[in-house]
Amino acid sequence: MAVSASRDFELDVAEIIEEAYERCGLTMKTGYDAQTARRSLNLLLADWANRGLNLWTVNLDTSITVTADQVQETLAADVVDLLEVVLRRSGVDLEMRRMGRGEYQALPNKATTGRPSAFWLDRQIIPVLNIWPAPENSTDTIRYYYVRRIQDADTFINTNDMPFRFYPAVVSGLSYMLAIKKAPDRVQLLKPLYEEDFKLAAEEDRERVPLRLVPGRRR
Repeated sequence: MAVSASRDFELDVAEIIEEAYERCGLTMKTGYDAQTARRSLNLLLADWANRGLNLWTVNLDTSITVTADQVQETLAADVVDLLEVVLRRSGVDLEMRRMGRGEYQALPNKATTGRPSAFWLDRQIIPVLNIWPAPENSTDTIRYYYVRRIQDADTFINTNDMPFRFYPAVVSGLSYMLAIKKAPDRVQLLKPLYEEDFKLAAEEDRERVPLRLVPGRRR
């Protein structure tokens, strides 16, 4: 018997909703059933942003060219958080250290100019990157990896902004959220299934690099 030779299985939004309803022992009967499920699906994706790093949402942005004496840069609205940030000068990347709000606030002179070596990310609805020292030229560029917001489930024919490895988790998660509203007798069954499916996917979705331990020097 021949295998399929196919590796393109995808679930669109409607299929995820249909599968989730079936796990709740229900079927969609009205347009509102589909609408409330899609709303719950988008809330589920927001929950994933709070659960930790999803590698497929990590992007490199190279769009910022600094302006002399300008200490703030407004980032895109889909930036959830920054990971690694460097200043590129004459083709050389120089690491920028992350500061907390309190450390940035305590800087006595935020207008000090020099080579930017640190930053504070003000995580507002529209995030703002605060740079220190203030740039001394208008030619350096800031390059950073950032966690972007997962794309919404806008229409029922949309495919989903996630790798296939997370399909079990998204179906289990939506099943649990629908059960809270429509099948409370299944909540205790579906919640641990969701947590297990998400844990398996999240543990697999990681970088596999050797662990390096560097001993500290005693003083």
